[in-house]
Amino acid sequence: MINFCTLYNSDYAAKGLALYRSLERHCMQFHLYLFAFDDKLAVAMKRMALKHLTIITLKEFEDPELLRVKPTRTAGEYCWTCSGSTILYCLEHYHLDACTYIDSDLYFYSDPSVLVDEMGDNDVLITAHRYTAEYDQSATSGKYCVQFMTFKNTENGLYVLRWWRNACLDWCYDRLEDGKFGDQKYLDDWTTRFKGIHELQHLGGGLAPWNMQQYTFRREGDGIVGTEVATGKEFPVIFFHYHALNCYKKGLLREFQLTGTFYDMSRNAREVLYEDYLAEQKRCYEVMRHVDPTIDGLATRPAPKSTMFGWLSAVVKHAYRSHKTHYSIWIKR
Repeated sequence: MINFCTLYNSDYAAKGLALYRSLERHCMQFHLYLFAFDDKLAVAMKRMALKHLTIITLKEFEDPELLRVKPTRTAGEYCWTCSGSTILYCLEHYHLDACTYIDSDLYFYSDPSVLVDEMGDNDVLITAHRYTAEYDQSATSGKYCVQFMTFKNTENGLYVLRWWRNACLDWCYDRLEDGKFGDQKYLDDWTTRFKGIHELQHLGGGLAPWNMQQYTFRREGDGIVGTEVATGKEFPVIFFHYHALNCYKKGLLREFQLTGTFYDMSRNAREVLYEDYLAEQKRCYEVMRHVDPTIDGLATRPAPKSTMFGWLSAVVKHAYRSHKTHYSIWIKR
């Protein structure tokens, strides 16, 4: 049994449901603890009565220390602040042997037990960004990514976890300051600061837009096999982190864009990874709308207003970056 926890609000309901369904397909024994960051999500997910899901509301989860710092953080910063606290809550309230935090925009293609097993007798598992050189953001975003982290319910595991929680309570903001950034750059020195820390080695864990350029992909059965271009090494893709995949309203339709840093996306990655994931997003969007028509679930944003200059600029940028972004327009409001 692998115990996972994640956090999100109703704006991300479709992404979160896709995450759950991917675990249900590929993880033999799991349970997911969802920290619902608004009541609308909590009600909808309880109505669905998913077999392997426990919903925790903010009223149940938030303690005086979290409530004290909440007014000083943006919504995003507060989510980062809570990362370590969600894991600690699960370990203490459900008496779990271990708990793995996962971001809500992950999607699994194979059994993640191989990743947790890799940590052996260590107490904490962390995953490196493994940036492609041209996208290396280690100096600003950190060497490691808070996307898939396992903590065991041991003396040392709890010591590291509580250190991280307290650090995030003290400072967790969306800016680089004194070597800190959000909840993430705290992890940079963990392999030397603490004992019992294991850095994930499996290439199938931690795939994301900032490193997908190092690999090619092919479908095999209901999974995906990756190949490291530099070495020719093949590996099963365990999960992909669909970071910065945003949805915009365009008239009666929705448009997905891979935004933020303009990561180079090959046609191979687009066809094997992104097209199927977008189709799953559509299915999960429709499920959530059926459960509660007021839930968007895709964190849809208004499309940026276009002036003539803005339109011309967008055309030029798209012509230059067309191989680096992916568009899909198919979801009706």
